[in-house]
Amino acid sequence: MPFIRSTEAQVHEIHGVRFHGYANPATGSKEICAWRGEIPAGTAGQAHTITKEEILYVLEGRLLFTLDGERAELRPGDVLLANPGSTLRVDNESGAPATIWTTTSIGLEAVMADGSRLAPPWAN
Repeated sequence: MPFIRSTEAQVHEIHGVRFHGYANPATGSKEICAWRGEIPAGTAGQAHTITKEEILYVLEGRLLFTLDGERAELRPGDVLLANPGSTLRVDNESGAPATIWTTTSIGLEAVMADGSRLAPPWAN
């Protein structure tokens, strides 16, 4: 299905963040996954190590990204490139919600700080 309306996105919520999955195997994608993440104001992120490259584009708001210990605040139009094996954390310390657009390869997993693995359905 080449056309996916916003009302057809698969919505999932984890760690206080809402993920709207657009491109993934369930919608017909063969290689790439893409989703929109809505991060409420004051949300503390969860550090996780990623198994696939991710590109995160800030659509709205201000987000604090920590990638392998390096921190940067990104605003609309800014991009984070996270390589496989990187440890990533996204925090919204502001008083307003923020939105990001993320792309990755099918099969992404997140290894959490406690060693557990998460295979998010919006990326598998």
